Amino acid sequence: MTRILLVDDDAELSGLLAEYLANEGFAVDVAHDGEAGVEAALAGGHAIVVLDVMMPRLNGIEALRRIRQSSQVPVLMLTARGDDVDRIVGLELGADDYVPKPCTPRELVARLRAILRRVGAPPAESGGGPIEVPPLTIWPERRSASLNGEPLRLTSAEFNLLEVLARHAGRVVSKAELSEQGLGRPLARFDRAIDVHMSSIRQKLGTLPDGRSRIQTVRGMGYQLVPD
Repeated sequence: MTRILLVDDDAELSGLLAEYLANEGFAVDVAHDGEAGVEAALAGGHAIVVLDVMMPRLNGIEALRRIRQSSQVPVLMLTARGDDVDRIVGLELGADDYVPKPCTPRELVARLRAILRRVGAPPAESGGGPIEVPPLTIWPERRSASLNGEPLRLTSAEFNLLEVLARHAGRVVSKAELSEQGLGRPLARFDRAIDVHMSSIRQKLGTLPDGRSRIQTVRGMGYQLVPD
């Protein structure tokens, strides 16, 4: 069974979600504060962490920061509806996606499965070999990437988005395509997740020899990975 860590100080809500997730075939561990959540997340054994932002003592943002210091386990944030600041900060710190509260258990399960699918088996067309866009090399089966021979530290969402761009290197990929293929969900109106992830990937890839970003924004169309 796929093991999920649910971190939420609302005991009643987390109990209901845990029961629903169990009925959907997941094994669920629950932590009711950020410190316990960080400890459990770093102990390993979980395929994904569901992390509420609003918690006492140690909030979800700081908990995510501590998790990302030593782990790339996928993290889905639960954010207050309409709170763009928490969403953007969470994504910048390495969250893979977010779901605004209140959310339906069905929506939560759909988002979880989308993330788990994209960190699982590589697409059939990968053919077993690496994707090379010099100086970038991506190994889909290993879910690893390197730049100039040096390993790139990427979250699961960043890896998938970069893989999509690499498979279409030199051409523009729309945000809708990136959301569908990289995040596993349709692009929502006013959704800034793609933009925030791309900003992080840009920083990790550095610049071309002429000083331009390796990922170019084509206004009104999407993003393009530019080879050296």
